[in-house]
Amino acid sequence: MGKALHTGVGGIDNSQLTILAPLRSASAARLDNSQFIINNSQFIIHNYNTPFRGLGGFQFTIFMKKPILIFALLAVIQVVGAQTFDDYFEDRTLRIDYIFSGNSREQHIAVDQLNVSPRWYGKRQRLADLPVEGNGQITVRSHRNGNVIYRNSFSSLFQEWLSDDESKSCTKAFENVFLVPFPKDTVDVTIDLRNNRREITTTLTHTVAPKDILIRHIGEHDITPFDVVQQAADTSRCIHIAYIAEGYTEKEMKTFLNDVKTANKAMFAHEPFKSMKNRFQVVAVKAPSKESGTSEPSKGIWKNTALHSHFDTFYMDRYLTTLHLKALHDWLAGIPYEHIIVLVNTDQYGGGGILNSYNLSMTHHKLFKPVVVHEFGHSFGGLGDEYAYEHEAIPMYPHDVEPWEPNITTLADFHGKWEHMIAPTTPIPTPPSDNLQQIGVYEGAGYSMKGVYRGAQDCRMRSNVRPEFCDVCREALTRLIKFYTGE
Repeated sequence: MGKALHTGVGGIDNSQLTILAPLRSASAARLDNSQFIINNSQFIIHNYNTPFRGLGGFQFTIFMKKPILIFALLAVIQVVGAQTFDDYFEDRTLRIDYIFSGNSREQHIAVDQLNVSPRWYGKRQRLADLPVEGNGQITVRSHRNGNVIYRNSFSSLFQEWLSDDESKSCTKAFENVFLVPFPKDTVDVTIDLRNNRREITTTLTHTVAPKDILIRHIGEHDITPFDVVQQAADTSRCIHIAYIAEGYTEKEMKTFLNDVKTANKAMFAHEPFKSMKNRFQVVAVKAPSKESGTSEPSKGIWKNTALHSHFDTFYMDRYLTTLHLKALHDWLAGIPYEHIIVLVNTDQYGGGGILNSYNLSMTHHKLFKPVVVHEFGHSFGGLGDEYAYEHEAIPMYPHDVEPWEPNITTLADFHGKWEHMIAPTTPIPTPPSDNLQQIGVYEGAGYSMKGVYRGAQDCRMRSNVRPEFCDVCREALTRLIKFYTGE
């Protein structure tokens, strides 16, 4: 962490010492209420996250049971701040399968299966930082000292379903799968779910021992065939995307590969992906289906496909998803991936995108290209929908709570979003005008005609007509790409 500043005298006979230290790593800021022992002296650290200006760091207070030399103490702080991926993790992936179940009144989380596969393809820097809040979070702590050593955020179909009227009258269970780096030592994993008021509704903490003989080994043989579609400049600091076939038979894999090329070309024609293309490694995974197409329950059509996708999710005819996340990740085991794009062999309009879960899109409809890019805005970028309905099918955003999504606001706490991009003379809220490039605060977003706002009059996250992301979404996506690639 470099040089530390402190109050108190060098002799350190004080019973308490306040340290100011530059913050250069996420692990340095994870010292809340931690205890550690040096030379038989015990320390308790708290007030770890009190910010101070000028050094970009944090302040914490140490209460000492016994006096100790200041440089010994600072040496410990130096070690904490210097923790890296290799301190805690192996170059392997721990895949944790969960079951989320319940109804609108109560929810439950259960561990289903632990799996390990070769190599880790996620972030290796800023391991304990979150670029977006999400509707849920997974946190990995060292079992030995309680330090947070990895975090990630997500959304899930289960949580979306909880906003549907059906959840008031029945109980359901949903598969969910999350990837974390494989720990060298025993860890405690906490997963929490949050409602649309950003409140934690249920949480589960469980312990994972890396030597557990029941951790299933996957991805070591019989790997699904795949092609490299796009090569990153530096595969050790890049974002890994896997396109996977759904509803394509063995004989249709050439069609799938052509669809991947179409989707990928559309994706990287959009900024900021276009100018940051060399930070993405892309593969096409040739998962064969027994039958061609996808299921359409409203028409009585059920197909035997690799991922068992179907339309009519939540009884909405255009909502095309898969609920079989374990099967999805089984097909991908042993392949370099983190972000998933499922291409469905159908000409019917539909798709969906879920943060850090998957993006799913039809391929043979005329709007295929804008839809697959739009859904990647959800699944990768955590962007919210900017369109609105006269009557909301699912009320998603309470007007007195600020959404965590970076491109929409209720103005409940707009500070820190895109206010720096708005001209001083622009009124808030902003009335529509002929200047489609003007950044403002336009009413109508997040499925609601009133009380939820977006940054531009049109955007890829609002319509299939606009050929690009608005400046607000571009900035959010750029920030995220830099986060994942260690810039």
